[in-house]
Amino acid sequence: MGTASGSLTRRIWIRRHVFWELTKRDVAGRYSGSFLGLLWSFFNPLLMLAVYTLSFRVFLGMRWPNATSGADFSLMIFCGMIVHSMMAECLTRGPGVIVSQSNLVKRVVFPLSILPCVMVASTLFNALLTLLVLLIFVLVTQHGIHPTVLYLPLLYAPYVLLLCGVGWLMASLGVFVRDVSQVAGVLTSLLMFLSPVFYPASNLHEPYRGWIALNPLTLMIEQTRQLVLFGRPPDWHALAVYSLVAMAVMLFGYIWFQRTRDGFADVL
Repeated sequence: MGTASGSLTRRIWIRRHVFWELTKRDVAGRYSGSFLGLLWSFFNPLLMLAVYTLSFRVFLGMRWPNATSGADFSLMIFCGMIVHSMMAECLTRGPGVIVSQSNLVKRVVFPLSILPCVMVASTLFNALLTLLVLLIFVLVTQHGIHPTVLYLPLLYAPYVLLLCGVGWLMASLGVFVRDVSQVAGVLTSLLMFLSPVFYPASNLHEPYRGWIALNPLTLMIEQTRQLVLFGRPPDWHALAVYSLVAMAVMLFGYIWFQRTRDGFADVL
């Protein structure tokens, strides 16, 4: 594991300039030609938040413990949406990362393993913009921001490692099994409702609470709420365990990608 991790770190560091340029191109290409451009990164989550709040709070009458207003309910959902959207984008975009760049596959000198990382970096950039919107809403509705938001980089660091592993795995599978992109769309929807996006995990009864704790989104969503909305520090023990699992997933995804990349040219 240590050898694979060191190799991965060296590859990314040596090609950091390529990584940076590809990331900038990916971010810019998302909204190329659109009138509002980067503003869509703000409007899309706000629109979805309005729809979900209207559906679940107004139409279905759902309530949240400790949420005394509609604004509190919306902020709870917003925290869940940020975490879910990052995983959803990696799952849906991942299978097409290599397929869409088939012209680069036969270039021996090009570092294909960087492409899924570029996707994750672009996803993280959009998540940061959405997180900025969340903090603005918190500032307006709660008249201040808890200093515990400074822990957010530590919270999301292992999540980004996990997403890299998922990105490498999905990118490889997408080359050999084209149905993966269809399955990813279904899995994304399932994850939304099987994660505590619209409800707190504490409301579930056993054994459901134990099962949902195994969901890789659960800890990130719950801890984001604790840091941003309640001003509580992270659960360091849970975060340490999560970090170990995230590193294992990342290394597995990377090794899988490296072992299968020689077959990309034959398929594409």
